[in-house]
Amino acid sequence: MKISVIVPVLNEAKVLRDTLGRLTLSGNEELIVVDGGSVDRSMLIASEFTEKVFQAKTGRANVMNFGAKKAAGEILLFLHADCILPFNAFHIIRETLRSGPIAAGAFTLGIAHPGLCFRLIEWGTNLRAWLTSLIYGDQGMFMRKETFDRLGGFADIPLMEDIEISLRLKKTGKIVFLKPSITASPRRWLKEGIIYTTQRDWFNAFSYTFLKVSPEKLVRRYKDVR
Repeated sequence: MKISVIVPVLNEAKVLRDTLGRLTLSGNEELIVVDGGSVDRSMLIASEFTEKVFQAKTGRANVMNFGAKKAAGEILLFLHADCILPFNAFHIIRETLRSGPIAAGAFTLGIAHPGLCFRLIEWGTNLRAWLTSLIYGDQGMFMRKETFDRLGGFADIPLMEDIEISLRLKKTGKIVFLKPSITASPRRWLKEGIIYTTQRDWFNAFSYTFLKVSPEKLVRRYKDVR
């Protein structure tokens, strides 16, 4: 099964080369980078790694939907620009989807920082994922393209598109979380503050999932929405 790796981008020049450079692609994977309006060198850097570099209207959900439309693979893997896939990720994904009626999956979360507080964030994030079967975008969400198309893709909302589609995916089948972990950059915690960022993420996820607060209201708590 061919895998289409879709990377949404907005001003990611500082991290993009590292992420794309660590992808080990064979003839059975393709890389699609979709830019949502960068003013830095993101598109130029992306073009060093793939010919499939596109521009789309700003908004992560819209950008990822655009990439999915361009995809030729039977499997879609959505990878954030500051996240590093684990070794042999493509083989693990294929074997997982072949193993049974699985709707979607993602990787457990690791954070590229030695601090103890980041181990606690990892533990909490992974526990939450296992308990709720809700995928966060920085965990490397993957699913069959036919599943994605049948659901109509990501909802056109300013954030929580990952949670929203997870809620719909749960109704169609099992969601799994794989090891080894994907490695996410600690930059947003370091930039905005560890306590603030963590409590905001948990508050917004809880508010959206259980209290049905709209993404349009929750987005006000974010300094930078992609």
